[in-house]
Amino acid sequence: MTQALPQPITYEEFIKWYPNDGKRYELHQGVIVEMPPPNGKHENVTGFLTVQIGF
Repeated sequence: MTQALPQPITYEEFIKWYPNDGKRYELHQGVIVEMPPPNGKHENVTGFLTVQIGF
């Protein structure tokens, strides 16, 4: 038995599909990847940039 490979999706399809479930997703070479939430130093950088942009 053979299995068909999934077709890569386009950016436009990704934007139409993108759910509002509080999770983060990225499109890598036509494949949707769920991303973990930022933590540690990444979270600190995000907070710092948010404050700087707010001023």
